[in-house]
Amino acid sequence: MARRSDALHTAVLGLLDEQPLHGYELRARLDLLVGALRRRVSFGSVYPALRTLEQRGLIAASEPAEGCADPAQAPAQTRALAPRRRRVVYGLTADGQAHLADLLAARGPATWEDDDFDVRFAFFARTDAATRLAVLQGRRASIDERLQRARQHAPCCGGRGDGYRSELARRSAESLERELAWLDEVAARERDPSTTLVDPCAADPPCAPATPPAASPHRAPQHRPRNPRTSRSTS
Repeated sequence: MARRSDALHTAVLGLLDEQPLHGYELRARLDLLVGALRRRVSFGSVYPALRTLEQRGLIAASEPAEGCADPAQAPAQTRALAPRRRRVVYGLTADGQAHLADLLAARGPATWEDDDFDVRFAFFARTDAATRLAVLQGRRASIDERLQRARQHAPCCGGRGDGYRSELARRSAESLERELAWLDEVAARERDPSTTLVDPCAADPPCAPATPPAASPHRAPQHRPRNPRTSRSTS
């Protein structure tokens, strides 16, 4: 069974593989990564994970280089900020990259458990197609088994006419049904070579500022004549 720390370590390595980050940036990106991980990741759990990964030689910490070696030669703004603690930046080592590749190539039961599946899916773009399908199929089998149990026990969950427990069981079954349908959809797209799940933002970034339309060369700018009634008399 996968431990929660394993999912956190995979997420940290995957994000640092994209670019070096300091702790606060890493925590912010983890907060946006996946819902299941976001609910249990706190500032207090990120830094112990970073220390563990650093001790294992999978990541390395470094401080950003200052623009000037002599503080007296630095700009006034830099000197004013000098007493503040500089942020440590973390990046993957060669061993960390190899370890991440092994993690993303795994296909065992731990990869489709609740604690690990969302994180693995978040980095599917760096996983080969056969592994992606194997993880999706394992997740589907697990969810289908849970759905059958939920349907089997739903009628008797209430007990003594307790409709609230029955509603909880119904909500659970409906949630499993939705995930099952979603898994089937994603797996079908994986099997179809004509479809892709690549983020369109990666191919054509929409964040570039829009270029304002150029003024027509045939139309000269028009100026409103000044209204003499609104001008203040100086006589």
